Amino acid sequence: MRRWLRSLHARVTLVMAVVAAIATVVAGLVGAQLIRSAAVDQARTDLARAATALSASGNVTDLASLREQAFGEAGRIALVQPDGTVSGAGRRLVSPEVVKKVLAGQSVSQAETVLGVPVVVEARPIAAGGGLVLAEPVSAVTQAAGPLVARLLWALLIGLAAAVLGGALVARWVARPLVRMAGAARRLAGGERGVAVDGGGPAEIAEVSRALAGLDASLTSSEARQREFLLSISHEMRTPLTALQGYAEALADGIIPPAEVPGVGRTLAAETERLDHFVRDLLELARLEADDFRIDAAEVDAAEVLPAVVEAWRGVWEPAGVAVRAEVSGPLIVSTDPRRLRQLLDGLVENALRAAPRGAPVVLAGREEGGAVVLEVRDGGPGLSDEDLARAFDRGVLRDRYAGERKVGTGLGLSIASRLAARLGGRLSAGRAPEGGAAFSLRLPRA
Repeated sequence: MRRWLRSLHARVTLVMAVVAAIATVVAGLVGAQLIRSAAVDQARTDLARAATALSASGNVTDLASLREQAFGEAGRIALVQPDGTVSGAGRRLVSPEVVKKVLAGQSVSQAETVLGVPVVVEARPIAAGGGLVLAEPVSAVTQAAGPLVARLLWALLIGLAAAVLGGALVARWVARPLVRMAGAARRLAGGERGVAVDGGGPAEIAEVSRALAGLDASLTSSEARQREFLLSISHEMRTPLTALQGYAEALADGIIPPAEVPGVGRTLAAETERLDHFVRDLLELARLEADDFRIDAAEVDAAEVLPAVVEAWRGVWEPAGVAVRAEVSGPLIVSTDPRRLRQLLDGLVENALRAAPRGAPVVLAGREEGGAVVLEVRDGGPGLSDEDLARAFDRGVLRDRYAGERKVGTGLGLSIASRLAARLGGRLSAGRAPEGGAAFSLRLPRA
């Protein structure tokens, strides 16, 4: 029972029942009051019509007779004599104010309280002197309207029952697809993919269903990419590990001539460095996705950082025959972490130097654009296709595509750069460079 009370079905049903009950109570109170008011208005109209008709007959004795015929024993008729004396069954309901007005020749049509009793009063002067007063207690009028009020209440109770039943059906209609989607979500959480999600129900629930189906598709695609990436990384790590194992066994067995030992050492060092590069990239990627990734922001002039990057890489680009230069025209002040900015630019320059052939340029440019600072690393390499540009920052995509055609790295560098740019509050985009190769643009807000 408690579990059912916590369900959406129960809550929607209870809410609609409470709302319907409140509406029924309000409608009942207002309706009963309106019926009573209408009954009082009708009583005043009837009394006014009777008073006018009786007073026009002209004889006080006849008036009494007509009143008794019209109202019977329960009648409330009073006759005001010219001397102010009041007689008749309704004399106790006639106030001195009404007597005074009638003797003054005024007609009276009002509701008042006489001796603590609310009454409706209609009085008319008589040509022969004095006047005729018809009075009816409001309680007698409203009591006569009681059956009509009872019918109204019965109608409201039937409407309340119908509303509760309708609310239960609506709650079931709303909750049923949500229950199905909850089951689908649990299956997704359990690792199942390709789960069919029923999109029935209201538009909002159908939207949730579509979002859940989209999540299923995204998880499927993401997990497929992760598997491909892990397979690729495993393959890349297996190659240097195989070389290391082979040389290590050869050294252990003593089958390598002493003259070849330095060359083997250099090979082991190169393969070890390659493995270290893989591990460092994987660790950096993991740090970037952690919640506690630290950013020490400060005001930095990017116009000074770019030439420093060019000089730092001189020992690589000069022997490779690549012309690297910086293009800046003035101060470019940004608020960022200088160490992380340098890390990002170093990664882009390493990527550009790998792609650029001997004699091709690599340009590090900086400029202001629309209230932001844009830093670019452009190369004169073979460039990227439209499809490549769209997926340039997906892990391992470019590496898998060009592994047998161009020099490639671990497949993690551009993904790390993109995530690092986001951590710095900027955005990294890929495009084509006027030098003929690829251009990577980092947009950072001005300080």
